[in-house]
Amino acid sequence: MDLMTLACIAAFAPLAGSILAGFLGWKLGRTFAHSVTILSVAISFAASVAALLQVRGGAHLDSAVYTWIVGDGFQMHVGFLVDRLTVTMMAVVTFVSLMVHIYTIGYMADDPGYQRFFCYISLFTFSMMMLVMANNFLQLFFGWEAVGLVSYLLIGFWYTRPTAIYANLKAFLVNRVGDFGFLLGIAIVFTVFGTLDYGPVFAGAHLFQGATVELVPGLAWSLLSVICICLFVGAMGKSAQFPLHVWLPDSMEGPTPISALIHAATMVTAGIFMVARMSPLFELSPAALSVVTIVGAITMFFMALVAIVQYDIKRVVAYSTLSQLGYMTVALGASAYPVAIFHLMTHAFFKAVLFLGAGSVIIALHHEQDMRKMGGLAKYMPITYATVLIGALANAGIPPFAGFFSKDSIVEALAISRVPGHTFAYVLAVAGVFVSALYSFRLVFFAFHGKERFEVHGHHEAAHTAEEPHHEPMHGKPHETPWVVTVPLILLAIPSIFIGAMAIGPMLYGDWFGSSIAATPTMEEMAKEFHGWAPMVLHAFAGLPLWFALAGVATAYFLYIVRPDLPAVVKARAGFLATILERKYYLDDFNDWFFAGGARKLGSGLWLWGDKTLIDGIMVNGTARLIGWVARAARRMQTGFIYHYAFTMIFGVFALLSFFWVYLLH
Repeated sequence: MDLMTLACIAAFAPLAGSILAGFLGWKLGRTFAHSVTILSVAISFAASVAALLQVRGGAHLDSAVYTWIVGDGFQMHVGFLVDRLTVTMMAVVTFVSLMVHIYTIGYMADDPGYQRFFCYISLFTFSMMMLVMANNFLQLFFGWEAVGLVSYLLIGFWYTRPTAIYANLKAFLVNRVGDFGFLLGIAIVFTVFGTLDYGPVFAGAHLFQGATVELVPGLAWSLLSVICICLFVGAMGKSAQFPLHVWLPDSMEGPTPISALIHAATMVTAGIFMVARMSPLFELSPAALSVVTIVGAITMFFMALVAIVQYDIKRVVAYSTLSQLGYMTVALGASAYPVAIFHLMTHAFFKAVLFLGAGSVIIALHHEQDMRKMGGLAKYMPITYATVLIGALANAGIPPFAGFFSKDSIVEALAISRVPGHTFAYVLAVAGVFVSALYSFRLVFFAFHGKERFEVHGHHEAAHTAEEPHHEPMHGKPHETPWVVTVPLILLAIPSIFIGAMAIGPMLYGDWFGSSIAATPTMEEMAKEFHGWAPMVLHAFAGLPLWFALAGVATAYFLYIVRPDLPAVVKARAGFLATILERKYYLDDFNDWFFAGGARKLGSGLWLWGDKTLIDGIMVNGTARLIGWVARAARRMQTGFIYHYAFTMIFGVFALLSFFWVYLLH
């Protein structure tokens, strides 16, 4: 089967499954809905793997599928670019999506919106595939907006919850801020290059390396820097980078399967993929790389700190995602694009494990998400515990788990990089390793070890509506979840252990990506120091990151197992610092006061002074009042008495004669 056929199957099979589940699922039942969507994503995964094998064998595809617009000297079309970067993303996206689809059978078993949910997640997979397979900015933007739209539907899936509606609206609006910059960058690309196809833009970018543009009269900016920063603003929204990260923790209001799908392998990684794809442009702009590095470093460290004070099990993992996305972003800023994609891949597996493992706990405790009402679950849920432990070890960067190899490579890239801001990012990256290990094992010890804090009898949730999952109160000990939940966990935990050691050599130093990512001096320098995964593990014991990670694990063990009374003491003594973290640096409060509150006050002002006073009061009602006044004045002259009319005529003749007399005299 040729590469174009495989690409079409991989992209459009999830769309077909979504359409069938959406239009026929309500009639043919739940089994049909999950069967057709799982089959479609499985077909997409098989086609993606086949495409990966062909591309590794030397095949390449960069071709239009459908021509949309033909103009004077330009064309806009839907097309596929299937190269080594693309097939890597295709395989990761479809595999994680397939696991999430299977998992959803168990998690959403009691939900009345079962068929609708499968329709949405399959459509989400299609949108992401169109994004990563695009060979032009137009299709990239289509996939970019499509994942945003479907995420809006999924975050607000339980639409009778006010918190879910608030969360999906917040996600939608914050992403529009980023998308404005992204669209502006695309518009500048089209204006400068006259095309939206990747090939001509990347090939001709060096011709504009010295070009400048005056955004403010008298202040010249590098044209390529403006383009790259605008595109990166889009990535800041989609990949939840500071300060546009605020939507992602609130997206936990959606069902857990979509939390895993959004945060592990699809939507939030779109910005990372996009910057890697645009590496030929970013490499020509040191200023843009510096912006990427600093923004990523802030997100990486300061969001990890917030995870330490969270008690909602899903929000801990959500802030972990923010931190790990920051690690990917600083790798991009350090010109280590393959390292960023490598961490994207390893993160997709272990973060999916953590999210789905958290969901397994939530199922067992009848939708309880507060870790303070958990504890001692390891003996009741051994499979979930083992997989979550693997995910935590990988997330913390403990060798030989997958996260160690990608995270350690990022730290090394920052040490080698000479991009302005790399030292700042390096310090925060090393410190972030400690914090990552601390919050990861805080979750493990809080939920699975220690005293049992869950209520066996009398555990009642708030009343559920027709669109929310309903579960009976827990009248027995928690137990392991069904196989449709545990099998995806196991299948995702396996690569979380081995994929780092297996893939680091070929992906980073074996020309895995070929020409699909720009070659950089950072990667060349790193290649000189790499001698295999085993020596890398041994060498780690001589560096700071591994010891910081182990210190984080030890600290979590001491605080939550040995002395569980100490966290409250530390929190009390931390005072305002703890409050800052609990209030998430007051960014949500500021946004609610300044942007949301400001928009409401602006709207009220426009209504009061614009609509009510100017339009209604002056233009509409004022015109009517003026006409009424004129009519009343005219009515006083229409008395019906002849002598009034005769007097008026005489006065009028006198006025006319006076006018002509004055006019003739002068």
